[in-house]
Amino acid sequence: MNEQRRFERICVFCGSSSGVDGEYTLQAAKMGEEIARRGYGLVYGGGNLGLMGAVSRAAHAGGATVYGIIPGPLAAKEIAGETIGHLEVVETMHQRKARMAELADAFVTLPGGIGTLEELFETMSWIQLGIHNKPMGLLNVNGFFDPLRQMLAHQIEQGFIADRYRRLLVVEEEPSALIDDLLCHETPESSVQWITSAQA
Repeated sequence: MNEQRRFERICVFCGSSSGVDGEYTLQAAKMGEEIARRGYGLVYGGGNLGLMGAVSRAAHAGGATVYGIIPGPLAAKEIAGETIGHLEVVETMHQRKARMAELADAFVTLPGGIGTLEELFETMSWIQLGIHNKPMGLLNVNGFFDPLRQMLAHQIEQGFIADRYRRLLVVEEEPSALIDDLLCHETPESSVQWITSAQA
């Protein structure tokens, strides 16, 4: 068994919509509750609509410190809703993701759309590139991520992703089990060696 990690904050990527299945909202709220129950902070995209709102409200109600990171153009209440907790406004989407990654000790992705997948894949690619080695997980509500998992397996089989990255993502259907697995997860190591300007 791997040595258990220590978390202070978990970053949650998820949709600003609720989707068509009420279970998505229910499980987003349960994730927020579980983060609070364990004494962690929540890092999220700063909105209060859809699953973002569900997870942030539940975490805040449970006593968690909530950090919302949002680009200025999206900060208008009619776009994002009233942000829960600490709001940090940045200039660009790139700065948002970098700041979320800086604050978080682990990443959890819930159902969502294009923006959610973009956050997931960029953060995954940073593991491949050796930028971070923080654990990542999917909350696979009602099999939402099954097609994505099939696509990733196909990419591995076709030689576009290294086989060791089969174990990059922790997948569970229940928030408590997912966090338990993340705490013990050994993130695959990158084969990329970065050369800094000081080393060049």
